[in-house]
Amino acid sequence: MMLNRSPNIADPDGFYAELIGSQRDLNEEQALRMNARLILLLANHIGDRNVLAEAISCARSGRG
Repeated sequence: MMLNRSPNIADPDGFYAELIGSQRDLNEEQALRMNARLILLLANHIGDRNVLAEAISCARSGRG
């Protein structure tokens, strides 16, 4: 499996609003912890180490 960097979310604006809304009443530390948990949940769902390594590399370099 390769990292899919093409648009792939059915309602990207709705997802973004939900993501932002999920942090609405959190302080900065709580929001960072929530984001870390979300990343780990999604990484576990993906499961493929090569895809995860590519995603890390893209995110770090700004190629996301």
